Amino acid sequence: MTKGFLSLYKLVFTTILLTTLSSCSSNPTLPTATIHPAKTDAAESYNYLIGPGDQLNIFVWRNPEVSGSFVVRPDGKITTSLVEDIPASGKTPTQLARNIEERLSTYLREPIVTVTINGFVGPYSEQIRVIGEAAQPRAVSYGKNMTLLDVMIAVGGLTEFADGNDAVLVRIENGKQRQYQLFIEDLIKSGDIKANVDVYPGDIIVIPEAWF
Repeated sequence: MTKGFLSLYKLVFTTILLTTLSSCSSNPTLPTATIHPAKTDAAESYNYLIGPGDQLNIFVWRNPEVSGSFVVRPDGKITTSLVEDIPASGKTPTQLARNIEERLSTYLREPIVTVTINGFVGPYSEQIRVIGEAAQPRAVSYGKNMTLLDVMIAVGGLTEFADGNDAVLVRIENGKQRQYQLFIEDLIKSGDIKANVDVYPGDIIVIPEAWF
């Protein structure tokens, strides 16, 4: 092939590619993500809920052959030795144990099941998400009576560029989104314990960058 032909070939190929991409991006916006509110809105009523990635120890009394350790799949289900695709995400360990007993009763006489958890993760709706100028922004598994200080310790505090006193906590209350101002810098750097507040499952903490 001559150089002129190669150049023409590249030009035609590029034109076709750009035209195809243009036609595919005629509707570039994606639908807004569905908000799944947390199932707990008060620390007093909090019960840990199982989530994808949790490792479950399932003990079936007098039936060690069907007992074992199982990981909750990304779709929120588990598969045991006798029963497949048991929904687990969003349930308490006790609720899941009763469900497994019901399913196992087809094969075993009056099964008694106990479920314990290792490596707590929890459902996404129950996690606290910290984004922005945290040292280690990430999702934190909620623990009963957790406070803002506990969350900030978990994410390693603020970066040197953070505007901690303009941080915002986003919470879903009665199906509506509300925002609360946080004073993280006063809490961490000045030790102002009045700036410490309770956090709930599903809270989102946004820490902006300071404008110098």
